[in-house]
Amino acid sequence: MADPQALDPTQQSLWRPLRLLQASMDADIAQIYSEGQIEGLKPSFVMELLRLNACGPMTITELAESVGRTHSALSQKVAAMRAAGWVETIAGDDARSKKVTLTDNARSIIGRLAAEWRATEAAVADLEAELPYPLSRVVADIEQALERKSFHDRIAEKLAEDPAWG
Repeated sequence: MADPQALDPTQQSLWRPLRLLQASMDADIAQIYSEGQIEGLKPSFVMELLRLNACGPMTITELAESVGRTHSALSQKVAAMRAAGWVETIAGDDARSKKVTLTDNARSIIGRLAAEWRATEAAVADLEAELPYPLSRVVADIEQALERKSFHDRIAEKLAEDPAWG
């Protein structure tokens, strides 16, 4: 009988626990919103909403650059935030451009979102203080390792050794 992991390599994943942990923590933040009677808000929207509040209306390109995301990813997120009633588009500096801005609904809760952001960051700091090796240190160490050799190059080397790829 064939090895199940050979048939389905997704059965093994070193980073699945990290993704599941982040999803669980995001679910806890979503529960905070629900308990605070903030309906229809995804934790993944909050950085952009806070950035728009701090910087004012921005094009999707400007917003994407300010949060370190691609234009394509931000375009999809803005569409979802617009559908949920958190942002709208307004005329830009010329007739062809549009800017993303907060809706009145978003402006009415932005102070609460800033408070949640601060509380979440403080909770993460408390959590990291309990750990022998904080995740922020792990991330910095991974970034340094990837400066020495990119993730792309590391994957390409492994693929060169795998006859199924060649």
